[in-house]
Amino acid sequence: MTETIKILMIDDHPMIIEGYQNTLLYTKKDYQELKIDIANNCDEAIKYMDKSLEETPYDVLFVDISLPPSTDGSMSSGEDLAEYARKILPKAKIIVLTMFNESFRIHNIIKTIDPEGFLIKSDLTSSELASAFQKVLHSPPFYSGTVNSHIRKSIISDIVIDDKNRKILHLLSQGVKTKNLAKHLDMSLSAIEKRKKQLREIFEVVDGQDETLLAEARNKGFV
Repeated sequence: MTETIKILMIDDHPMIIEGYQNTLLYTKKDYQELKIDIANNCDEAIKYMDKSLEETPYDVLFVDISLPPSTDGSMSSGEDLAEYARKILPKAKIIVLTMFNESFRIHNIIKTIDPEGFLIKSDLTSSELASAFQKVLHSPPFYSGTVNSHIRKSIISDIVIDDKNRKILHLLSQGVKTKNLAKHLDMSLSAIEKRKKQLREIFEVVDGQDETLLAEARNKGFV
């Protein structure tokens, strides 16, 4: 019996999409029929998703995280698109593809989207894409090596860090100075200083240097 699978691939690089498409068509099972739509930006993706509700909803979405924002500004990345898909296409399986491999982004994506598939592009081979697709269809989740290693590191570590502290570490690692953190975090400078002190205690950093704090956080998979 034929299994028809309706797929939406969202990526702003046509060559990458072509690669994904060819891989899936070449490695699909004999009984599978793939119907693939392609969107190169947020606007096209929203249009395809909304339209699918009137016809046949998508079974699988491949979502690149780095996408130009939608023209109305309501979606600023693939992360927003995936959250939108979760609301309107609750049965669709979401496979996130991204170049981002920082711990903060990985944890954030897992927390906000909880994707059935999560692939870091630098890990990706055609055989891994094919495996991920089949696994996501029948027994999700499928996480690529880098994602698994970040998850393992943070589970093994007995350090518990909330979202605000993760964000502070992430921003510091991006080179944002402490005095400028307040505008990114909607917190007072004194509250941020208090949290940094807490982070230094958690990571047992004695010299008070941001570089040392980041090195320890990196070592334990939090950055």
